[in-house]
Amino acid sequence: MTPRRPPRSTSADDLLHTLGRLTAQAREGAERQRARVELAEALQREMLPSTLPGIPGLRTAARYSPARDGLDIGGDWYDGFLLSGGSLAFSIGDVQGHDVEAAAFMGQLRFGLRAVAAAADDPGEVLSRANELLLSSDWNLFATCTFLRYDPETRELQSARAGHVPAVWATVDGRCGIVEDEGGLPLGMLPGGGYPVTRRRLDAAGAWVLLTDGVVEGPEFPIDVGLAEVARVVREGAGADPDDLAAEVMKVADSTGHADDAAVLVLRHEAPS
Repeated sequence: MTPRRPPRSTSADDLLHTLGRLTAQAREGAERQRARVELAEALQREMLPSTLPGIPGLRTAARYSPARDGLDIGGDWYDGFLLSGGSLAFSIGDVQGHDVEAAAFMGQLRFGLRAVAAAADDPGEVLSRANELLLSSDWNLFATCTFLRYDPETRELQSARAGHVPAVWATVDGRCGIVEDEGGLPLGMLPGGGYPVTRRRLDAAGAWVLLTDGVVEGPEFPIDVGLAEVARVVREGAGADPDDLAAEVMKVADSTGHADDAAVLVLRHEAPS
């Protein structure tokens, strides 16, 4: 029979030493994670627009939050720019993955959309041309996207969707909805896909909110629940400052448990005079 070893005695000094070592490791891990997030946010700020266009009667704001896993560098983006005819264009999208390759792909796609929008007649044509552009490139990634065009003279908002998360709208008089317009496949998947265009007139004061799935979907948080929560936030804040509303919508992402990056784009419009 093998003799039993006597129980090892642990002194208070041993316990304090172990506790100190674990505390130092935890602090080092937290500082390393904080540095990763700060680096990701700095890189993402450089790849996203520093300002968004605004005109009398239309104010804009956006928020971005990096991924919690991986390199913390993601493929989510938002954008807004002026077109030559006086209209404003806006896009939001989500590239497959969240790593350096996804971020590089996102940057090229964002500027590619700007290029094709200058010559396209409507958002559907913008997405169709962008899809062809991606399929002819060496990238093996795909992206979802919503593209908008707003005409300040007619107050018409044109929209087209490539497999992207529905938008949410609300007016200051309490009306609210989730925009599940017919759309096409994500960009870069198949050739020849069409992207139907939906036209609306912004005839009342309110907000139009675009977002990525990192805001509304998590491992145990269905997307319809997330969208309903965003709709509640937008309905309550339809008349708020767009920066404040964007921040409140982004808080929904904190409750989903989603590890992906997240983006929010808010268009706050006034009633026609």
